[in-house]
Amino acid sequence: MITLRAGVLVYVTRTASPQFVKPILFRLIRVRTEWITYDGWAWLDGYQINAKGDAVARRLIYVQPAELLPPEPTPKAAPTRRPVPASRTATSRRVPSTRPPRPR
Repeated sequence: MITLRAGVLVYVTRTASPQFVKPILFRLIRVRTEWITYDGWAWLDGYQINAKGDAVARRLIYVQPAELLPPEPTPKAAPTRRPVPASRTATSRRVPSTRPPRPR
């Protein structure tokens, strides 16, 4: 189970609450302990987070905290190859001249 404290990032799925057919990433502000709930349920106040990591909406959600998941790790992007400058391509290599050198 995830320890609920301010700043925690959780993945909210349908197992945590039926309203989340489409899962969301959620950053917790606080647990609303002053509101009476069913056993095993809680009101959470926080922000919905988009794929870039930005807060897109403030939300108050009703969930089963035991069913919240840690956020999925973001896949690391494969290193991109830098393009080879035109001066280094095979077609632009200097070919030795067959002419004799110029006198100076």
